[in-house]
Amino acid sequence: MDSIRLPLILAGRVLLALMFILSGFDKLSHLQDTATYFTGVGLPAPMIVAVLVGLLELLGGLAIATGFKARLAALVLALFTLGTSLVAHRYWSMPADQQMVQQLLFMKNLSVAGGLLVLAAMGSGPASLGHSAPR
Repeated sequence: MDSIRLPLILAGRVLLALMFILSGFDKLSHLQDTATYFTGVGLPAPMIVAVLVGLLELLGGLAIATGFKARLAALVLALFTLGTSLVAHRYWSMPADQQMVQQLLFMKNLSVAGGLLVLAAMGSGPASLGHSAPR
C-alpha cells in the first residue's frame, strides 16, 4: 500500500491546486474583466482586489502543487474558498433559475475547502519541496 501512497498524495495535491493555478492565471490575464465582476458582487477597490486574489490563487496553488509551504497555503486557500463561497455563491438569495448552479458551486467550494483543511493538517507528503527527510 505504501508504494501507491506517494503518487496518490502527489496527484491529489496537484489536482487540488490546479483549480487555483488556472483561476489565478485567468484573473491576472483578464484583470479588467475580473475587476468588473468584483464590482458586480460589491467588493471595494475591485482592481486591487483582482490583483491580490489572482496572486493569492496562483501562488497558493503553486505552493500546494510543489509542496512548498503547502500547509500554510492550504489553510489560507481554505479560508479564502469559504469566504468566496459566502460572497459569490449565495444561492439562497439568488433567483430560482440560478439557485441550482450556485448551490452546486457553493458545495464544490465546501468540498475543496475540506480537502485543503486535510492537507493543512496532514502536510504535503514526501514528494514535495517542503519535505525534510527524517534525521
